[in-house]
Amino acid sequence: MVDITTIDDLEETPHAEVFERREPRTVRLQLAAEQRIPRHQHPGTSIVLHLLEGQLELTLDDEEYSLSAGDLARFSGDREISPYAIEESSAVLIFAPTGEDA
Repeated sequence: MVDITTIDDLEETPHAEVFERREPRTVRLQLAAEQRIPRHQHPGTSIVLHLLEGQLELTLDDEEYSLSAGDLARFSGDREISPYAIEESSAVLIFAPTGEDA
């Protein structure tokens, strides 16, 4: 069985789950311009963030990274994460268990 959808069909904000089962957790992140997600962690995971559209400032611990549409960031969920949308932005994030704390 194949389930075909579009990124726009994932309507919940800021996080829309792609799969019912959350391993690996896959979400669509939709942020309005100037919206920030507070610092948080996802221990025991490796994260891939693919910015589909917009521009994000991604804070990981005390480091800031500027992401543009098409950029792919890979990082540990053990880091403190806080994305900030410079402009309206949409991304897909995959949280893969590392097996250490998952």
